[in-house]
Amino acid sequence: MTSSLDPARTAVLALHWQIHVVKPEGFFGGMLAEPVARSGVVDNAVRFHESAHAAGATVFHTRFTVPEDGGLMVPNTEFMRSVAEAGESFRPDAEMTRIIPEMAESADHVVDNQKLSGLAGNDLTETLRTKGIDTVLVTGVATNLTVEQTARHATDLGFITHVISDCVTTTDETTHQASLSNLDMTTAGCRTAADTLAGLAVGVSQSH
Repeated sequence: MTSSLDPARTAVLALHWQIHVVKPEGFFGGMLAEPVARSGVVDNAVRFHESAHAAGATVFHTRFTVPEDGGLMVPNTEFMRSVAEAGESFRPDAEMTRIIPEMAESADHVVDNQKLSGLAGNDLTETLRTKGIDTVLVTGVATNLTVEQTARHATDLGFITHVISDCVTTTDETTHQASLSNLDMTTAGCRTAADTLAGLAVGVSQSH
């Protein structure tokens, strides 16, 4: 049975849907563009974001950017060091850090940071709590990086957290499935877009 979701208390966290991450010309394009295209995850996520927004949920996009002074960037991992070295192209106003064209028009709320978790190093957690949000639905790339990090972080912060399994992907299917398996144990569980939208629809009907 589909569990209901109250749209007024639910937010979508749309993580790293940036040119740099998912497009061939992006910094991570050589690693992620082909599996992203093959999976159809962009189209899935576009439909999901629009439908969740129409149901009354709030959609927040997060971007990984590096301001001129470095912001809160700490190059303490290979991932962070590689991005720090390409800092100019990760500036907040750089072409490649923009939300991809397919999602740009619907990106009403965009939050930047220099952390792998979309909830670290910014005021997004406070914003969610101020809005009375207690449930977050996670989409983005890559499953085993920002998606898993953010979902675990959100759970530790007390949010009911669901990763939308057909709106995330990574470099290969084995890694993707292993990450989703971990998330099924460490969050409130993964859900498909269809099941989640059905849950929002139930929530809408119960509020009337």
